[in-house]
Amino acid sequence: MFKHYQLFDSLMRMNLDDLDRKIIEQLMNNSRASMRQLASELDVALGTIANRLKRLENENVIKGYTVMLDPAKVGWEMTVIVGLRISKGRMIEVQKRIAEDHRVFLVYDVTGDYDSFVIAKVQDTEDLNDLTKGVLTSEGIERSLTHVVLNTVKETAIKLPIKK
Repeated sequence: MFKHYQLFDSLMRMNLDDLDRKIIEQLMNNSRASMRQLASELDVALGTIANRLKRLENENVIKGYTVMLDPAKVGWEMTVIVGLRISKGRMIEVQKRIAEDHRVFLVYDVTGDYDSFVIAKVQDTEDLNDLTKGVLTSEGIERSLTHVVLNTVKETAIKLPIKK
């Protein structure tokens, strides 16, 4: 479900200690690691791991466990980055509608010449044409500028920020 993030979200940031960070890093390297395996690798009690994971999940620091796919091997041949200029007062409505499309992976509010940026993956030029004409030029969108990614230099999951 689409969420419209508000500025005060950063005030709700959870303080992560070194053990929390180590658990998260281990799971980011292997989301299938068992609690027993984590306890062994981090040299802490199994109960400690269980309690920490429960807290991290309850606080939505860990939102789920997933598989990382190779986009090309599952049929996503192209990545597109689209800047959108959205009619005044229609931002949330338009972003919600766009976010529902299965090809759209990210929707951002941004500053600058455009109001929103969309990152999507498409199967081929026909799919791109359908996305552009069916979704990215729909009601409430004044202008769009589509960039086709030629080469992906880096594409990773969200990582922990470096501890200051």
